[in-house]
Amino acid sequence: MSLPLIISIIFSAFAAAAAGALTVLKFFPRWGLMDKPEKYGISTRPPIPYPGGVAIYFAVVVCVLSWAVLGGLGSGTGGFSSTIGAVLLGATLLAATCFWDDRRGLSPFLRLGVQIAAAGLLVIGGIGVASITNPLGGTIVLDSINIPINFAGLTGTFTVFADILTIIWVVAMINAFNWVDGVPGMASSLSVVASGVLLALSAWGGMHSVDQTLAITLSAIIFGASSAFLIFDFPRPRMLMGDTGSMLLGFLLAVTAIISGGKIATTMLVLGFPILDFAWVILRRILKGQSPFYGDLWHFHHRLLKAGYSERATVLIFASASLIFGLTALLLHTEGKAIAFFVLLAVMILFATLLYSRREQ
Repeated sequence: MSLPLIISIIFSAFAAAAAGALTVLKFFPRWGLMDKPEKYGISTRPPIPYPGGVAIYFAVVVCVLSWAVLGGLGSGTGGFSSTIGAVLLGATLLAATCFWDDRRGLSPFLRLGVQIAAAGLLVIGGIGVASITNPLGGTIVLDSINIPINFAGLTGTFTVFADILTIIWVVAMINAFNWVDGVPGMASSLSVVASGVLLALSAWGGMHSVDQTLAITLSAIIFGASSAFLIFDFPRPRMLMGDTGSMLLGFLLAVTAIISGGKIATTMLVLGFPILDFAWVILRRILKGQSPFYGDLWHFHHRLLKAGYSERATVLIFASASLIFGLTALLLHTEGKAIAFFVLLAVMILFATLLYSRREQ
């Protein structure tokens, strides 16, 4: 795909998301779709539009459909495909549920069920992790065990390890992005960095064995839409994306990492902070006998705020770390990425230790 075409996709997504955000700013206050800062003990700012993530959903759907109609997407012949349909259906199911949850509140078990269903739609649409590169050498094949399915006249195949890993990966990314959205601008800034790295890797000519058209297009759309929304929700925010935006971005980045040829290691490195935070918080809640499905204020960004860092500084710390490790990922093979991920883990542990020491003092 040519550079001018990629730039045009980014620009169209940026324009669509910006138009959606301006619409949110104009109409959400009239419709009463505002956040409730007093609910979280915040008395320093008035209510702002929420959930503004519908602007991101609008941009993604419009741009994906537009480029599909133009013949830029598809399964080898251009046009619409089952892969695109699965992505849009999963995104719509997730966004609609999250919008209702942002306004009324839903059971965490229902939300988890919807997340699994959205990931399942991807599997049905033929999106999956067929293999992963072993950091110690070679490839781990995941599609060797297949179970034929025949239900109500519909036939298919359940690829045990590949499909299960795909669902776990997508659900984990959805929640990691959702949980990191405790600070305005966090999810959108990390999405800009992650989609930018995936776009650079996917567009890097001569290094791919699979067609990168859809991966490049999705990365460019996510990059453009996230960049536009970042203008509106970077501290001090004019709107909040809510779960509608954060979960959608996690879903889309998880999908893009898969369809680009299994760039899961790269994505894990770029988004190491939110992914490790996600794992740590779940482990901590389980060890304390608490449900991992209910929120608390023990996320890494909460610890930064507790230590006296501003919201802007916290966002910049996360985004800078992601950018540094993202640029590193562009230069490393799988073995190097695995080592870099453990370096990131060590840095995060050291940083967390310093934060807790500072808090105690």
